[in-house]
Amino acid sequence: MSQTGAHPRRAPTMADVAQLAGVSHQTVSRVLSNHPNVRDTTRAEVQRAIEQLGYRRNSSARALVTRRTLTLGVVACNPTLFGPASTLFGLEEAARDEGYMVSAVTLRRYTAKALEEAIDHLSDWGVEGIVVIVPHREAVAALAELRLPFPVVTVEGGHSLPIAGVSVDQELGARLATSHLLGAGHRTVWHVAGPPDWLEAEARVSGWRSTLEEAGAEVPPPLVGDWTPLSGYRAGQELAGRVAAGSARRTSADVTAVFVANDQMALGLMRAFREAGLSVPGQVAIAGFDDIPEAEFFAPPLTTVRQDFAAVGQASIRLLVSQLETGATSRDGERVVIEPRLIVRRSSTTS
Repeated sequence: MSQTGAHPRRAPTMADVAQLAGVSHQTVSRVLSNHPNVRDTTRAEVQRAIEQLGYRRNSSARALVTRRTLTLGVVACNPTLFGPASTLFGLEEAARDEGYMVSAVTLRRYTAKALEEAIDHLSDWGVEGIVVIVPHREAVAALAELRLPFPVVTVEGGHSLPIAGVSVDQELGARLATSHLLGAGHRTVWHVAGPPDWLEAEARVSGWRSTLEEAGAEVPPPLVGDWTPLSGYRAGQELAGRVAAGSARRTSADVTAVFVANDQMALGLMRAFREAGLSVPGQVAIAGFDDIPEAEFFAPPLTTVRQDFAAVGQASIRLLVSQLETGATSRDGERVVIEPRLIVRRSSTTS
């Protein structure tokens, strides 16, 4: 039975560890900092005392002594979309694996002023370096204007800035999807693209177009969406109208296959086709991009291009940590490109 007015147990301090281990405060500090000039037996005694007392380091005090906060910053935009949200999650997981915490700032729009304020905010929080997710040209232009006070790595920045970066090969992903549909016997492949100012959308259009041109297939005019299911639904209505209009006359540009720039728009497209009485893949085959968790539960399950967001996060954090450890600048232009994978499901094949 506890005594009335009993005080809560005091958290153990470094001095407590030193007393229990029979060493000096400075020796405990050296052990905690992995200093090489500590005998193995002494290090073992200190570690036993730490475990016995349940001692935890004070990160603020450590930062004052070592000038290290072990915190990385992330600047992101549109975090409600699957790609940016998954990228952010991958970065946080990878940072934790490397012993770092993440402080994130999300922006509504990438302007030079907004980006500068985000970097100033992260600097005030003591981050050691930042990852900037730069999905569209506005972000690239904003980043190009800034002086960067610490190491920086970009993600999905298909750009020419002399800054280290990591990206998924979006063009290759589009090529895989388009080649798959052509290989299934379709004479051409229509495309529902993402917003034109997004670098990923631009690369997917390029991969789709070049694959058709190399195959000698007709290149239909792409329909433009905004990543949402609603925009995919509207594109699906337009394409369904083309199917109905072209049913009496067959041409090389008949709508029998569609590559959609993301899975959410593909979902809207499939609903529009279903409402128009079109069977997928019987009359029109569909492939998407991203492989969102729900894609395999679409009706029918969606063929799509899978991006490895965990690999993106790991490569980005490794690049940033490498700069911190070596003192290299972020403007060395080192690039890491992650290859996507085509996941074939029933929306694109009747076999």
